[in-house]
Amino acid sequence: MTDTANLEKLAKLVRYFSLFMTTKAGSGHLTSSLSATDIMVALFFNKLRYDLADVKNPNNDRVIFSKGHASPLFYALYAAAGVLDEADLEKYRKFGSELEGHPRPVFKYAEVATGSLGQGLSIGLGMALAANLDSLSYLTYVLMGDSEVAEGSIWEAIQLASYYKVGNLVGIIDVNRLGQSTETMLGYNVDAYKARVEAFGWEAHIVDGHNFADIQNVLDSIDGEGEKPQMIIAKTIKGKGISFLEDKEGWHGKALPQEDYEKAVAELGEIDKKLTGKIKKPVVSSIKYQVSSIQNTKYKILNTKYQLGEDIATRKAYGEALAALGYKNTNIVSLDAEVKNSTFAEIFKDAHPERFFEMFIAEQNMVGTALGLSRRGKIPFVSTFTAFFTRAFDQIRMSVYSEANVKFVGSHAGVSIGEDGPSQMGLEDFAMFRTVFGSTVLCPADAVAAEKLVEVAVSEEGIFYIRTARFATPVIYDDSEEFKVGGSKVVKSADSDKLTIVACGVTLFEAIKAADELEGEGMNVRVIDAYSIKPIDEEALKAAASETGGKVVTVEDHYFEGGLGDAVLNVFANVPNVSVHKLAVSKMPTSGKADELLDYEGISSKGIVEKVKEILGN
Repeated sequence: MTDTANLEKLAKLVRYFSLFMTTKAGSGHLTSSLSATDIMVALFFNKLRYDLADVKNPNNDRVIFSKGHASPLFYALYAAAGVLDEADLEKYRKFGSELEGHPRPVFKYAEVATGSLGQGLSIGLGMALAANLDSLSYLTYVLMGDSEVAEGSIWEAIQLASYYKVGNLVGIIDVNRLGQSTETMLGYNVDAYKARVEAFGWEAHIVDGHNFADIQNVLDSIDGEGEKPQMIIAKTIKGKGISFLEDKEGWHGKALPQEDYEKAVAELGEIDKKLTGKIKKPVVSSIKYQVSSIQNTKYKILNTKYQLGEDIATRKAYGEALAALGYKNTNIVSLDAEVKNSTFAEIFKDAHPERFFEMFIAEQNMVGTALGLSRRGKIPFVSTFTAFFTRAFDQIRMSVYSEANVKFVGSHAGVSIGEDGPSQMGLEDFAMFRTVFGSTVLCPADAVAAEKLVEVAVSEEGIFYIRTARFATPVIYDDSEEFKVGGSKVVKSADSDKLTIVACGVTLFEAIKAADELEGEGMNVRVIDAYSIKPIDEEALKAAASETGGKVVTVEDHYFEGGLGDAVLNVFANVPNVSVHKLAVSKMPTSGKADELLDYEGISSKGIVEKVKEILGN
């Protein structure tokens, strides 16, 4: 039976903590926190199952504040639970404090980093899927603001959650009517929210977000056992509890000055600061099913033993390597944006169907879901055409702040894809992923390199990006070759080399052809495969430049800005007597044959030869 009186006291305490910390900080989203206080107090202290002393307990329910700006409420709940005190709250938003303006896992009770709106439900979906994979009974709750429901990624997640029948996912929409600068699209039309959510296959519940009996009746009805994801649509008042803030525009993201703070605290009335809310402990889950056995031998478990000279597309080598590694590591999962027959993720699907997730053409949700899976111990490989990662860049860069372990694999990159034309070419990927803090960016040239680098990505933590090629390239590396993050390969060299060509992926083969042609004309040049673009092999590049007269040419099937060429330029920024000449895509791409387009952009063997002769004065 719900102790409504106790919840009301806890809600008053939580509101006080929200007021206290925002006024001390001089900033913070107070009114957005006050509106959701009652429903989150009911969730935390009468429904949630979480062991505060064991944050790694696999059966802990998960709570995601997608409306991360409501961080005062987030921290206030944990203060009410007794794991923070007022001295901790005084550090809110201060340099060096774990209580940042928008939560991230530096605060140990924060599942993920939030604050870029519209992403939490996708992350929650990933966590719900992980629970099913691991036969765990925890529920995942996602608090959203009504303003952020305008984000398309929310609806991508809503669609896919019903498709995968995740009844263990619970969304909560805080319908407080007011956004940052205006009323939301639907205002208080909670029936419209319900109709829309139910149209996508969810079960929706409208509640008075300030009526504990109403809230608890709905929470009690949700057990996570059904196939329909659940959505609680809570009608609330922004600024609830402080009369001069309630339902008032102009207060979003503002803290109260001291004088108004004192008035607000007085209005709350007597506050029991010794009160501590109790959170229930998690329960042991029942077994639903087991993941695949590594005894299955349908696919080889590395190595595939590609033959020198054999033509194999790196995208196919990726699919084969991932499927093989899937037998060795059952935490590997694969997500693909409905192009699995092109990315070759279908090989993993055939081998490990229960760990493959078809994400359809909804890349933002795909990345968010991968993050959720990652935070529950999975190793997601996320694949699509390179160009389409750009629309999910916000999710990608936010995943860093969540300490994600996600591997992105982009195929069909560059003008070398040919006739499909510029909309499909993905010429910005190196630049995009190089800007992601702590990321690793790799571009294998042949099947052996692709296989080995996929294995490296599994074994090392963090954000990885691997570019694979559409068409087949010859195997140039023996299976005994080793590949590492920050490495490179010298594929052609002589003591008399006059210049170094640095390339990666498909342009490496153009560089080799150019070097062979130049050698036939009496000009020896060195060729380096810079398969690791970030971090790049500074030592090898500096040694090569020193040995080849300080002349370096970079060649890449990527725009001039931010790619391999700029990575190499950074190496030599403070090195005297070294000149770096970049060859990259510089003209508006068009449709055509791959060799025509490489010629057109000046990054074919012909263009390389012309540039080398220009530099060497021949």
